[in-house]
Amino acid sequence: MNYLPISEIQQKTPLQKSMADGKEIYTDFCIQCHQANGKGDGINFPTLDGSNWLTEKRTQSIHALKFGLNGPIVVNGTKFNNAMSAMGLSNQEVADVMNYIMNSWSNKSKKIVTTAEVALVKK
Repeated sequence: MNYLPISEIQQKTPLQKSMADGKEIYTDFCIQCHQANGKGDGINFPTLDGSNWLTEKRTQSIHALKFGLNGPIVVNGTKFNNAMSAMGLSNQEVADVMNYIMNSWSNKSKKIVTTAEVALVKK
C-alpha cells in the first residue's frame, strides 16, 4: 500500500503559504531592524507587533514595503523619524511579508493581502 506524504495530506491555505514565504523574506530583509519578535528597538525602528500603523494604515504600510519610507511616523503613540530603504520586492513578496507581519506575534488580520491589492499601491 502506498501512503501520501504528510505534506500532501496537510495542504496549506493560501494565507499559510503566503505567511511561510513572507517569513523567509522577513528573515532576509526585515529582521535586522524590526527584530525576530517584531518589536523593533523602540527608538529608531518601530514595533510591528501590535502596531496600530499596520492596522490603521494598511495602504501606507504596503507603500512603505514597496517604495521605502522616509520621515516621521507615529506608531502606538511613539514618534519615529528614520528611513526605511526600498528593498526591491515584487508585489507577491510584499503581499507575503504583509501577511506574515499582520498575522504574527499578537497580530491577527482577518483580511489577506493580495498581489492585486499591492499592485494598486502606486508611488
